[in-house]
Amino acid sequence: MEYNTQRTQLHMPEYGRIIQQLVERCKELPTKEERSEMAMAIIDFMGQRNPQLRDEENYKHKLWDHLFILAEYDLDVDSPYPFPTREQLAEKPKRMEYPKLQGDFKFYGKSILQLIEKAIELEPGDEKEALIEVIANNMKKSYNVYNKEHVTDDVIFRHLKELSENRLDLTGIESLEKSKIYYTSNNNSRNNSNNGRNNSNNGRNNSNTNKDQTNKRRHNNNNHKNRK
Repeated sequence: MEYNTQRTQLHMPEYGRIIQQLVERCKELPTKEERSEMAMAIIDFMGQRNPQLRDEENYKHKLWDHLFILAEYDLDVDSPYPFPTREQLAEKPKRMEYPKLQGDFKFYGKSILQLIEKAIELEPGDEKEALIEVIANNMKKSYNVYNKEHVTDDVIFRHLKELSENRLDLTGIESLEKSKIYYTSNNNSRNNSNNGRNNSNNGRNNSNTNKDQTNKRRHNNNNHKNRK
């Protein structure tokens, strides 16, 4: 009996020992044409054994890279893609930068930072002021949802000023409830509500009018019958 510990080490265990043995057999073939033909067959087999790779972009390229790794970077075949070197695969990925939102500000989210950058780029005017107030309102909602507690507007103004590196300032507004965006939205809501009530009242009045007209017709019909 032969144990796995006595066999050669698997370079990529996800493909199994059979594929690795096929790769080793491919390396032993005498001509490049034969090796290339067998390499193509191995690539097809590798794709069947790992169908999830087909959902990835350029999965064929990845399979050829894996084949070269299984061959320990020593395989002389015709490949549609350049083989990677051992040094390229051993190279460590670049260190990712931590997101700017940390600590007390992480719950605001990346979208808030993007809106802040957009507001900074705008020229001074009503559009810029409205966007800044929208940002502040969304920051307040995010704060309340995340911390599950009420936050005063001056805290939001301070956070906005700090996140924008002192380029956006709402300290001239006493509170968000007194901002233009608040009044505009609330007036629109009130107007929509009043319009809805007026439409409802008009509907009732029309209904009452129709009923009165129907009753008059019935009354006239009854008088006509009595005369006969």
